[in-house]
Amino acid sequence: MMQDRLAFGLLFISVFGLGQINFEVSVSKKQLGLNERLRVDFAIDKPGDNFRPPSFSSFRVISGPMQSVSNVFVNGKRTYSMTYTYFITPLKKGVFDIEQASIEYEGNVYKTTPVTINVTEAVAIPRDPNDPKYIVDEKLHLAAEVSKRSPYVNEPITIVYKLYFAQNVNPTDVDVVDMPKYNDFWSYNVDIPNRNIDTSIYKGERYNFVEWRKVVLYPQRAGKLEIKPLSLDVTVNVPTGKRDFFQRVIYTQVPKLISAGNLTINVKPLPTEGQPDDFGGAVGNFNIDVSTSKKQLKANESLQAKVKISGRGNLRLFGMPNLQTPSAIEQYEPETSENIRSNLSGMSGSITQSYTLIPQVQGKYPIPSVEFSFFNPKKKTYETIKSSEQLVDVTEGPLANRAVNLTTPSGTVSIDSPFKFISLDTSFVLINTPTFFRSTLFYLLWGSPLGLVLLYVVYARRKLKQMGDTEGVRMRTANRMARKYLSEAKRNLNNSEEFYVALERALHNYLKAKLKMETSDFSKEKIKNILTQIGVEVSLVNDFVSVLENCEFARYTPSSVKAMEQDFANTAKMITQIDKQL
Repeated sequence: MMQDRLAFGLLFISVFGLGQINFEVSVSKKQLGLNERLRVDFAIDKPGDNFRPPSFSSFRVISGPMQSVSNVFVNGKRTYSMTYTYFITPLKKGVFDIEQASIEYEGNVYKTTPVTINVTEAVAIPRDPNDPKYIVDEKLHLAAEVSKRSPYVNEPITIVYKLYFAQNVNPTDVDVVDMPKYNDFWSYNVDIPNRNIDTSIYKGERYNFVEWRKVVLYPQRAGKLEIKPLSLDVTVNVPTGKRDFFQRVIYTQVPKLISAGNLTINVKPLPTEGQPDDFGGAVGNFNIDVSTSKKQLKANESLQAKVKISGRGNLRLFGMPNLQTPSAIEQYEPETSENIRSNLSGMSGSITQSYTLIPQVQGKYPIPSVEFSFFNPKKKTYETIKSSEQLVDVTEGPLANRAVNLTTPSGTVSIDSPFKFISLDTSFVLINTPTFFRSTLFYLLWGSPLGLVLLYVVYARRKLKQMGDTEGVRMRTANRMARKYLSEAKRNLNNSEEFYVALERALHNYLKAKLKMETSDFSKEKIKNILTQIGVEVSLVNDFVSVLENCEFARYTPSSVKAMEQDFANTAKMITQIDKQL
């Protein structure tokens, strides 16, 4: 009897053991420094599906998942293992959990247990000259070279990010982890068409380097301005010191996260002493030129006057000076054109404002010189430049008020005559009394009935065509109804039932207008299929169906005002995006 029980127990354990599935997580270490990497393996002894990793919320994934499968038969016994491998690095110090991962096998979901990781201060790396990790740490660097650390406001500075690597290592893959943040700077990037490898001396040694990024910055305020670093994830081929059968060097790949470090730029304010009243923020070195398209013309003819600022500096960041003209010349709003080159040394070129001028009366009219002030950072002083005066000669047209010169004992006095337009020489001219017959008004009244008849014929034809277009009428009607019910839904935000009824009607009418669907065709599955077939993004289709479901649920459960406002905003935005895609 005892033997039977023992045999039954062994049989139960064997059967239970054969059906057991192991899905486990293992880590290379449970305590690591802030500058170290951690290997995480998720292994299952059955061919599972739909693997879902944890979020790694307190870590950055360096690489992974890398999947490997082991299927070994030894003495007729099969050993199977499928592993998902990640390499991660911590984002900050503290105690963090690697959350559960899940996988499916034969309809069941299996999960790992969380693992606690203790992240400490950065640790010292062992100095082993033959260790590939040590070689990469010592021979791979990212540097940010700044042209000037203490510029004036709006004075350009350049930053060139260079990736330095020793001649015995070779970067094979580079991914950007964090982009620099240029808060309080106006910036633009300089294109690098080809990243050629060059050599230079870095930290006393000769390195290969690649220019990875170039940027020009114009600080917009004074003070100590911080620039967040550029961070790259670099995979490097490093020699192992071993050779293969053909005596070729064997390399190993080592990943490394490198950063250029934070930068601090001490920006000086522009001096207030000696600052001109018309200073508009220009910093650099500039010239000014004013030109006119005509020197001589008739009254009521137009000419172009151009104010051109050229040179090197913050050309896009200051205001242009105004052109002043005599009151007898009508002046229109200027048009601005740019011819600016942006390179590593900053902006250079010109900005031109073109004015349209129309003189009204005869005379010689001077266009005064235009003044322009700027701060020259090389000389550390303000400069004011002037254009030459232009003269416009108006040869024909109405006469301007003439001056009457009176000679008095004290000298000659010029008095403007307000009666210069009164003719002092009389002449008699025969006045022809106009008649109504054959006048402009006569022909206008005679032809207007015919014109009205033609307009009516055109209107009637268009109306008949629209009435015959039943499909177009139906679509326009549905569009109007959709807008009507959207407005009705907005008015009923304080009434959940009325709101969702109006919102559902709006969606139905929208589908009628866009998809030529009838009310009897409305089913969520059919709507989803049709929207997907005509090219609407899956996310928008899901949003559309989700709002329809909310309208249905609202019949049985009350909704908050916040939820209704969210559904209304989502519906309006969703309809706009679907319209764009259609």
